[in-house]
Amino acid sequence: MTKCFAPFLSGRTALVTGGGGPLGRAFSAALAGAGARVVLVGRNAEALASGASLVEEAGGTARTARCDVSDPASVAALAAELAGEDISVLVNNAGVAGPVKPLVDIEPGEWDDVFAANVRGVYLVCRAFLPAMITAGRGDIVNVASVSGKRPLLNRTPYTASKMALIGLTRTLAGEVGPLGISVNTLSPGPVRGPRMARNFRLEAELTGSTVEGAERAFASRSALGRLVEQPEVAQALLAVLAMPGLCGADIDLSAGMIAPA
Repeated sequence: MTKCFAPFLSGRTALVTGGGGPLGRAFSAALAGAGARVVLVGRNAEALASGASLVEEAGGTARTARCDVSDPASVAALAAELAGEDISVLVNNAGVAGPVKPLVDIEPGEWDDVFAANVRGVYLVCRAFLPAMITAGRGDIVNVASVSGKRPLLNRTPYTASKMALIGLTRTLAGEVGPLGISVNTLSPGPVRGPRMARNFRLEAELTGSTVEGAERAFASRSALGRLVEQPEVAQALLAVLAMPGLCGADIDLSAGMIAPA
């Protein structure tokens, strides 16, 4: 658990979508370490329970709820299930990586699946939980985008397009609800070490005929620090965003200095 921040979120409840994934669990543990009660949301009950156990083992309080954020009925059911929770921190972390192949080989259904999870899901969850924040006159929303939404990433057009769309959604929503006391920001990690990046490196190696290790080295070489970002670093960045009350409509890179290829 991240312990470098005082419990400045004491008394607040945070909802984390994609809470059963590696990054979702890291976010949840960090939020609990900062004093928040955490609601982990996702599709896999076993993974959510594992994430909740990590929070509770570290002394935090957690609850889990299943939901497919791309499905309006599922999100509506989630909002009804959590009607008794005073959720004032919303971390939209759920998303999918999508296909790794040239645009001309991507099927419309594959494209739509990425946007359904990465953009539509954020819209639906915000739409469901913003009204209570507006009534309360306070709230924090952090949408997890990606540095890949702002720099070329070959063979990943639906993913990069969806993340840029998410940044646009965030900036516009910040203008709508900022005057009502709600801060909306994006956190854009670079390549975060974990199962998703391992999958991407494997697929890239298959596509280009390189090795998995070579694909990782080539990708990491594009960053100023020459390495991937670690999950605890992203969790600390989330707390940093929430700890800056004047931050609204911002997009924070955490990419080890990722730059576009020449």
